[in-house]
Amino acid sequence: MPRPRSELICLDETPYYHCVSRCVRRAYLCGHDPLSGQSYEHRRQWVEDRLIVLVQAFSVLMCAYSVMSNHTHVVLKADKAATQTWSHFEILSRWHRVFRGTHLTQRYCCPKQAASLSPAELESVRQTAEVYRARLYDISWFMRALNEQIARRANEEDECTGRFWEGRFKSQALMDEASLAACMAYVDLNPIRAGIADTPEASAHTSICRRIRAARHGRQPASLLPFSGLAEEQTHALPFHFEDYLTLLDMTGRIPHTDKPGVIRPDITPVLARTGLDTVCWPTLASSIETHFSTSVSLTLAHRRLGSLGILRAT
Repeated sequence: MPRPRSELICLDETPYYHCVSRCVRRAYLCGHDPLSGQSYEHRRQWVEDRLIVLVQAFSVLMCAYSVMSNHTHVVLKADKAATQTWSHFEILSRWHRVFRGTHLTQRYCCPKQAASLSPAELESVRQTAEVYRARLYDISWFMRALNEQIARRANEEDECTGRFWEGRFKSQALMDEASLAACMAYVDLNPIRAGIADTPEASAHTSICRRIRAARHGRQPASLLPFSGLAEEQTHALPFHFEDYLTLLDMTGRIPHTDKPGVIRPDITPVLARTGLDTVCWPTLASSIETHFSTSVSLTLAHRRLGSLGILRAT
Protein backbone atom coordinates (compact mmCIF):
# COMPACT_ATOMS: atom_id res chain seq x y z
CA MET A 1 0.00 0.00 0.00
CA PRO A 2 1.42 3.46 -0.89
CA ARG A 3 2.59 5.49 2.09
CA PRO A 4 1.10 8.95 2.72
CA ARG A 5 3.10 11.74 1.11
CA SER A 6 3.54 13.33 4.56
CA GLU A 7 5.57 10.28 5.60
CA LEU A 8 7.77 10.42 2.50
CA ILE A 9 8.61 14.13 2.63
CA CYS A 10 9.87 15.46 5.96
CA LEU A 11 11.75 18.76 5.79
CA ASP A 12 13.04 18.28 9.34
CA GLU A 13 15.16 15.40 8.04
CA THR A 14 16.31 16.86 4.71
CA PRO A 15 15.21 19.61 2.31
CA TYR A 16 16.45 17.66 -0.78
CA TYR A 17 14.18 15.30 -2.74
CA HIS A 18 14.34 13.42 -6.01
CA CYS A 19 10.92 13.29 -7.69
CA VAL A 20 9.94 11.20 -10.70
CA SER A 21 6.74 11.46 -12.75
CA ARG A 22 6.01 8.81 -15.38
CA CYS A 23 3.54 8.97 -18.24
CA VAL A 24 0.58 6.60 -17.95
CA ARG A 25 1.49 3.10 -19.15
CA ARG A 26 4.98 4.61 -19.64
CA ALA A 27 3.87 5.63 -23.11
CA TYR A 28 5.99 8.08 -25.09
CA LEU A 29 3.62 10.99 -24.54
CA CYS A 30 6.53 13.46 -24.51
CA GLY A 31 8.54 11.89 -27.31
CA HIS A 32 8.31 9.94 -30.54
CA ASP A 33 5.62 7.27 -30.20
CA PRO A 34 6.88 4.15 -32.03
CA LEU A 35 3.36 2.70 -32.27
CA SER A 36 1.54 5.62 -33.88
CA GLY A 37 4.55 7.33 -35.41
CA GLN A 38 3.38 10.59 -33.83
CA SER A 39 5.99 12.91 -32.35
CA TYR A 40 5.31 14.69 -29.08
CA GLU A 41 8.87 15.94 -28.59
CA HIS A 42 7.64 19.53 -28.21
CA ARG A 43 6.05 18.57 -24.90
CA ARG A 44 9.48 18.14 -23.35
CA GLN A 45 9.93 21.88 -23.83
CA TRP A 46 6.53 22.42 -22.19
CA VAL A 47 7.77 20.64 -19.05
CA GLU A 48 11.07 22.51 -19.00
CA ASP A 49 9.35 25.88 -19.43
CA ARG A 50 6.84 25.05 -16.70
CA LEU A 51 9.60 24.11 -14.27
CA ILE A 52 11.22 27.51 -14.78
CA VAL A 53 7.92 29.28 -14.12
CA LEU A 54 7.36 27.31 -10.93
CA VAL A 55 10.78 27.90 -9.37
CA GLN A 56 10.20 31.64 -9.85
CA ALA A 57 6.95 31.43 -7.88
CA PHE A 58 7.53 28.70 -5.29
CA SER A 59 10.08 28.62 -2.51
CA VAL A 60 11.40 25.40 -4.01
CA LEU A 61 14.87 25.45 -5.54
CA MET A 62 15.80 23.23 -8.48
CA CYS A 63 19.10 21.35 -8.33
CA ALA A 64 18.73 19.18 -11.44
CA TYR A 65 16.14 18.01 -13.94
CA SER A 66 15.82 15.80 -16.98
CA VAL A 67 12.74 15.66 -19.19
CA MET A 68 12.59 12.35 -21.03
CA SER A 69 10.12 10.95 -23.56
CA ASN A 70 7.97 9.14 -21.01
CA HIS A 71 9.07 10.44 -17.61
CA THR A 72 10.53 13.45 -15.83
CA HIS A 73 13.17 13.68 -13.10
CA VAL A 74 13.64 16.68 -10.80
CA VAL A 75 15.92 17.15 -7.81
CA LEU A 76 14.42 19.82 -5.56
CA LYS A 77 15.28 21.67 -2.37
CA ALA A 78 12.42 23.04 -0.28
CA ASP A 79 13.25 26.43 1.25
CA LYS A 80 10.82 26.87 4.12
CA ALA A 81 12.81 29.65 5.78
CA ALA A 82 12.46 32.04 2.85
CA THR A 83 8.66 31.98 3.01
CA GLN A 84 8.70 33.14 6.63
CA THR A 85 10.08 36.53 5.52
CA TRP A 86 7.50 37.13 2.81
CA SER A 87 4.66 39.58 3.29
CA HIS A 88 1.09 38.56 2.61
CA PHE A 89 1.20 40.58 -0.60
CA GLU A 90 4.29 38.74 -1.86
CA ILE A 91 2.81 35.37 -0.97
CA LEU A 92 -0.39 36.12 -2.85
CA SER A 93 1.45 37.63 -5.81
CA ARG A 94 3.56 34.49 -6.14
CA TRP A 95 0.52 32.24 -5.76
CA HIS A 96 -1.33 34.11 -8.50
CA ARG A 97 1.49 33.41 -10.95
CA VAL A 98 0.45 29.76 -10.86
CA PHE A 99 -3.09 29.56 -9.45
CA ARG A 100 -6.15 31.79 -9.63
CA GLY A 101 -6.53 32.27 -5.88
CA THR A 102 -9.81 33.56 -4.47
CA HIS A 103 -11.93 36.59 -5.30
CA LEU A 104 -10.72 38.31 -2.12
CA THR A 105 -7.02 37.60 -2.75
CA GLN A 106 -7.38 38.96 -6.27
CA ARG A 107 -8.95 42.15 -4.89
CA TYR A 108 -6.24 42.45 -2.23
CA CYS A 109 -3.51 42.39 -4.90
CA CYS A 110 -5.25 45.05 -6.96
CA PRO A 111 -4.29 48.53 -5.64
CA LYS A 112 -7.60 50.04 -6.74
CA GLN A 113 -9.68 47.42 -4.90
CA ALA A 114 -7.55 46.67 -1.82
CA ALA A 115 -8.64 49.84 -0.01
CA SER A 116 -12.30 48.81 -0.22
CA LEU A 117 -11.82 45.54 1.69
CA SER A 118 -13.52 45.42 5.07
CA PRO A 119 -11.64 44.33 8.25
CA ALA A 120 -13.37 40.92 8.08
CA GLU A 121 -12.36 40.49 4.44
CA LEU A 122 -8.79 41.49 5.25
CA GLU A 123 -8.65 38.89 8.01
CA SER A 124 -9.92 36.26 5.57
CA VAL A 125 -7.19 37.27 3.12
CA ARG A 126 -4.53 36.95 5.83
CA GLN A 127 -5.74 33.47 6.78
CA THR A 128 -5.73 32.41 3.14
CA ALA A 129 -2.22 33.82 2.69
CA GLU A 130 -0.97 31.69 5.58
CA VAL A 131 -2.37 28.60 3.89
CA TYR A 132 -0.61 29.58 0.67
CA ARG A 133 2.61 30.29 2.58
CA ALA A 134 2.83 26.63 3.61
CA ARG A 135 2.01 25.45 0.11
CA LEU A 136 4.72 27.55 -1.54
CA TYR A 137 7.48 25.46 0.02
CA ASP A 138 5.54 22.19 -0.30
CA ILE A 139 7.11 19.84 -2.87
CA SER A 140 3.81 18.02 -3.35
CA TRP A 141 2.12 21.28 -4.38
CA PHE A 142 5.07 22.07 -6.66
CA MET A 143 4.72 18.72 -8.44
CA ARG A 144 0.95 19.12 -8.61
CA ALA A 145 1.35 22.51 -10.30
CA LEU A 146 3.77 20.93 -12.77
CA ASN A 147 1.90 17.76 -13.65
CA GLU A 148 -1.67 19.06 -13.76
CA GLN A 149 -0.87 21.86 -16.18
CA ILE A 150 1.06 19.58 -18.54
CA ALA A 151 -1.69 16.95 -18.44
CA ARG A 152 -4.43 19.47 -19.25
CA ARG A 153 -2.42 20.99 -22.07
CA ALA A 154 -1.62 17.60 -23.60
CA ASN A 155 -5.21 16.38 -23.33
CA GLU A 156 -6.42 19.57 -24.97
CA GLU A 157 -3.96 19.04 -27.81
CA ASP A 158 -5.04 15.41 -28.22
CA GLU A 159 -8.72 16.31 -27.83
CA CYS A 160 -9.17 13.64 -25.17
CA THR A 161 -9.64 13.17 -21.44
CA GLY A 162 -8.11 10.82 -18.91
CA ARG A 163 -4.80 10.32 -17.16
CA PHE A 164 -1.58 11.63 -18.62
CA TRP A 165 0.69 10.73 -15.69
CA GLU A 166 0.71 7.66 -13.51
CA GLY A 167 -1.13 8.02 -10.20
CA ARG A 168 1.44 9.83 -8.03
CA PHE A 169 4.93 11.12 -8.49
CA LYS A 170 7.63 9.10 -6.75
CA SER A 171 9.70 10.94 -4.15
CA GLN A 172 13.05 9.94 -2.68
CA ALA A 173 14.75 11.74 0.21
CA LEU A 174 18.41 12.63 -0.26
CA MET A 175 19.91 12.46 3.20
CA ASP A 176 23.51 13.59 2.68
CA GLU A 177 25.81 15.39 0.26
CA ALA A 178 26.97 12.19 -1.41
CA SER A 179 23.44 11.01 -2.17
CA LEU A 180 22.63 14.48 -3.54
CA ALA A 181 25.65 14.42 -5.88
CA ALA A 182 24.96 10.85 -6.98
CA CYS A 183 21.28 11.57 -7.65
CA MET A 184 22.02 14.74 -9.62
CA ALA A 185 24.51 12.82 -11.76
CA TYR A 186 21.95 10.06 -12.31
CA VAL A 187 19.36 12.61 -13.44
CA ASP A 188 21.74 14.54 -15.71
CA LEU A 189 23.01 11.32 -17.32
CA ASN A 190 19.53 10.00 -18.14
CA PRO A 191 19.62 10.92 -21.87
CA ILE A 192 23.07 9.35 -22.24
CA ARG A 193 22.01 6.14 -20.49
CA ALA A 194 18.95 6.01 -22.75
CA GLY A 195 21.15 6.33 -25.82
CA ILE A 196 19.57 9.55 -27.11
CA ALA A 197 22.61 11.78 -26.41
CA ASP A 198 26.37 11.25 -26.57
CA THR A 199 27.49 13.90 -24.08
CA PRO A 200 25.95 15.93 -21.24
CA GLU A 201 26.17 19.20 -23.19
CA ALA A 202 24.19 17.59 -26.02
CA SER A 203 21.47 16.29 -23.68
CA ALA A 204 18.46 18.42 -24.54
CA HIS A 205 15.99 19.37 -21.81
CA THR A 206 18.37 18.69 -18.93
CA SER A 207 19.81 20.90 -16.22
CA ILE A 208 23.40 20.04 -17.14
CA CYS A 209 22.86 21.22 -20.72
CA ARG A 210 21.47 24.51 -19.41
CA ARG A 211 24.33 24.90 -16.92
CA ILE A 212 27.07 24.27 -19.51
CA ARG A 213 25.45 26.61 -22.03
CA ALA A 214 25.36 29.39 -19.42
CA ALA A 215 28.89 28.66 -18.12
CA ARG A 216 30.31 29.09 -21.61
CA HIS A 217 29.20 32.73 -21.33
CA GLY A 218 30.55 33.13 -17.80
CA ARG A 219 27.14 32.86 -16.16
CA GLN A 220 25.03 30.45 -14.18
CA PRO A 221 21.33 29.87 -14.95
CA ALA A 222 18.99 31.79 -12.67
CA SER A 223 16.46 28.94 -12.65
CA LEU A 224 18.90 26.48 -11.05
CA LEU A 225 20.46 26.33 -7.60
CA PRO A 226 24.09 27.45 -7.99
CA PHE A 227 27.12 25.40 -7.02
CA SER A 228 29.23 26.58 -4.11
CA GLY A 229 32.25 28.73 -4.76
CA LEU A 230 34.82 30.48 -2.65
CA ALA A 231 32.13 32.29 -0.67
CA GLU A 232 31.33 29.75 2.04
CA GLU A 233 28.72 32.08 3.52
CA GLN A 234 26.38 31.48 0.59
CA THR A 235 23.01 30.50 2.03
CA HIS A 236 21.69 28.73 -1.03
CA ALA A 237 24.31 26.78 -2.93
CA LEU A 238 24.97 23.15 -3.72
CA PRO A 239 27.68 21.76 -1.40
CA PHE A 240 30.23 21.13 -4.18
CA HIS A 241 31.87 23.01 -7.02
CA PHE A 242 30.69 22.99 -10.62
CA GLU A 243 34.01 21.91 -12.12
CA ASP A 244 34.20 19.00 -9.64
CA TYR A 245 30.64 18.00 -10.46
CA LEU A 246 31.41 18.02 -14.20
CA THR A 247 34.40 15.77 -13.55
CA LEU A 248 32.22 13.41 -11.51
CA LEU A 249 29.57 13.42 -14.24
CA ASP A 250 32.10 12.69 -16.97
CA MET A 251 33.71 9.90 -14.97
CA THR A 252 30.36 8.31 -14.07
CA GLY A 253 29.03 8.55 -17.63
CA ARG A 254 31.97 6.52 -18.95
CA ILE A 255 31.20 3.58 -16.66
CA PRO A 256 28.89 1.05 -18.40
CA HIS A 257 25.55 0.45 -16.69
CA THR A 258 24.28 -3.11 -16.56
CA ASP A 259 20.67 -2.13 -17.36
CA LYS A 260 21.25 0.83 -19.70
CA PRO A 261 22.77 0.84 -23.20
CA GLY A 262 24.22 4.35 -23.22
CA VAL A 263 27.69 5.41 -22.16
CA ILE A 264 30.12 8.26 -22.89
CA ARG A 265 32.53 6.76 -25.43
CA PRO A 266 36.19 6.47 -24.37
CA ASP A 267 37.35 8.40 -27.45
CA ILE A 268 35.45 11.53 -26.35
CA THR A 269 37.72 14.03 -24.60
CA PRO A 270 37.00 15.05 -20.97
CA VAL A 271 34.06 17.38 -20.52
CA LEU A 272 35.99 20.39 -19.26
CA ALA A 273 38.31 20.31 -22.27
CA ARG A 274 35.74 19.69 -24.98
CA THR A 275 33.35 22.37 -23.71
CA GLY A 276 36.09 24.93 -23.25
CA LEU A 277 35.26 25.25 -19.57
CA ASP A 278 38.82 24.37 -18.55
CA THR A 279 39.68 27.96 -19.46
CA VAL A 280 36.86 29.50 -17.38
CA CYS A 281 37.99 31.48 -14.36
CA TRP A 282 35.97 29.60 -11.75
CA PRO A 283 36.83 31.86 -8.78
CA THR A 284 35.59 34.88 -10.74
CA LEU A 285 32.43 33.07 -11.78
CA ALA A 286 31.75 31.87 -8.25
CA SER A 287 32.33 35.29 -6.70
CA SER A 288 29.88 36.95 -9.12
CA ILE A 289 26.91 34.70 -8.35
CA GLU A 290 24.86 37.56 -6.90
CA THR A 291 25.30 39.47 -10.14
CA HIS A 292 23.99 36.67 -12.33
CA PHE A 293 21.25 35.11 -10.18
CA SER A 294 17.65 35.78 -9.31
CA THR A 295 16.72 35.45 -6.29
CA SER A 296 15.51 8.58 1.74
CA VAL A 297 18.89 7.82 0.41
CA SER A 298 22.12 7.73 2.40
CA LEU A 299 25.23 6.81 0.46
CA THR A 300 27.90 6.35 3.09
CA LEU A 301 30.24 4.45 0.79
CA ALA A 302 29.72 6.96 -1.98
CA HIS A 303 30.46 9.75 0.50
CA ARG A 304 33.85 8.21 1.24
CA ARG A 305 34.57 7.82 -2.46
CA LEU A 306 33.58 11.39 -3.35
CA GLY A 307 35.43 12.72 -0.34
CA SER A 308 38.60 10.97 -1.49
CA LEU A 309 38.21 12.69 -4.86
CA GLY A 310 37.92 16.05 -3.13
CA ILE A 311 34.46 16.65 -4.62
CA LEU A 312 32.59 17.16 -1.37
CA ARG A 313 33.55 20.06 0.84
CA ALA A 314 34.85 19.30 4.29
CA THR A 315 32.34 19.35 7.13
